Amino acid sequence: MTDDFATPARFQGPTADLPLRGQTILVVEDSRLASEALRLMCYRSGARVRRADCLRAAQRHLQTYRPAAIIVDMGLPDGNGADLIAMIRAAPAGALPVIGLSGDPDLAEEALNAGADRFLTKPIASLALFQRTVLELLKQDRPAGEPSVDGPPLPPDPAALADDLSHAAALLDRGRPGMGYAARFLAGVARDAHDEALHAAARALSRDVSAVAALSRARGLLEARLATMDML
Repeated sequence: MTDDFATPARFQGPTADLPLRGQTILVVEDSRLASEALRLMCYRSGARVRRADCLRAAQRHLQTYRPAAIIVDMGLPDGNGADLIAMIRAAPAGALPVIGLSGDPDLAEEALNAGADRFLTKPIASLALFQRTVLELLKQDRPAGEPSVDGPPLPPDPAALADDLSHAAALLDRGRPGMGYAARFLAGVARDAHDEALHAAARALSRDVSAVAALSRARGLLEARLATMDML
């Protein structure tokens, strides 16, 4: 699936408040929660955003469009983000700027070895860091003037979080062989939502997907979170 988010007018030039205006960024990310956070960062920077939630969707997108930069999550439902990064880097049409993305900082080396120009850890610490990273890749300076104020991290989007938790529950219900991906996906969502207990349970499950106790713990916490959201 590929989403095209509405963003500020792209035919006007960049400003201090919108330093990426006129640019299109492809976000390859399976989590709606993480995608929404990136969408807001792009929106606040003036960039237009397209989203692909898997490797196949990203490849279809790149056959039609040429974004200014690509942000690739390392863990995707149909493969490793490093494979997509390597494919982009080897493209005969010319390399596009690529940023590897993961909640696991240990994957930075894998992303960079595959050909990523930069690596960012989820959740991205600030709007300023995001803007600076993209502008460096585009070889652009921030436009003159007063830059936008970099406020505190945004709280998780409830609708996006509910969608991701529901998707994680469905993945867990499928069982093997996709349990490893399901546990990693849930761990990423819990981390981005700052849910330490759920994150710890999902990480424990990812270390041993055959552990009945770990699966029971993760499922129990997940069901409790979803029940709470149903009451909102």
